[in-house]
Amino acid sequence: MSALAGKVAIVTGSGRGIGRQIALKLASAGASVVVNDLDDEPASETVSLIEAAGGRAMTCNGDVAAVDFGDRIVNAALEGLGGLEIIVNNAGYIWNTTIQRNTDEQWQAMLDVHATAPFRILRAAADHFRTTAKREIAEGNLVQRKVVNISSVSGTHGSATQVAYSAGKAAVVGMTHTLSKEWGRYGVNVNAVAFGFIETRLTQEFEGQPAEIEVHGRQFKVGFPADKAKVKYEGISLGRPGRAEEAAGAVYLLCLPEADFVTGQILVCDGGKI
Repeated sequence: MSALAGKVAIVTGSGRGIGRQIALKLASAGASVVVNDLDDEPASETVSLIEAAGGRAMTCNGDVAAVDFGDRIVNAALEGLGGLEIIVNNAGYIWNTTIQRNTDEQWQAMLDVHATAPFRILRAAADHFRTTAKREIAEGNLVQRKVVNISSVSGTHGSATQVAYSAGKAAVVGMTHTLSKEWGRYGVNVNAVAFGFIETRLTQEFEGQPAEIEVHGRQFKVGFPADKAKVKYEGISLGRPGRAEEAAGAVYLLCLPEADFVTGQILVCDGGKI
């Protein structure tokens, strides 16, 4: 039997990159997945890939930082797919600058997407987790559930020009430790994965002008100049950046039944630091 057969998972930011690979990995193990992205097209592509492989998925698109989004995506899982056993808080983006140029808007945007959005989703799931666990305990059949929050080595160690992003990702670490203590009694494992240099559109190399992504109508420069990217590789024990599939693998490990006694941990997935 597939390791995650019968489970329902939410994966935010799963239309592209690492999030898409997480959704595909969980689906390949039997989970039904609620896919989310700001844009309909990439999310639909992820759903199509899952369904083409024989899996089950649906979309719940929109801004994870919207005030009502936590309730909306949790209800989508419960009503659309019939349950909720796995939450992966992955959605996010970068908006970097030195602190003297960091605006209040920039600071708040990074906290909203990286810290407040996961908080609201987990708060929305709390009643379902608690009431379902109490019923299962009374029946003698507690189901272990999983939360995997996505942090970053910028959140565990800091990174120049990323004061707002690092603060948001550090908040995820505190949230993870705290909820692992609150939710252990309900059979919920709460862990986080802190990524290092993973190949995505946010970290792509460029020559000349950087690439841009659009978030809420605003253009953000992303990626690294090729010469600076190679310097970053030199600080990685494995000598290269990680692939999105490898990043997804780290998340997958924490969703497996074999990790049922692992909680409150921050798994660093960075290829090793020299």
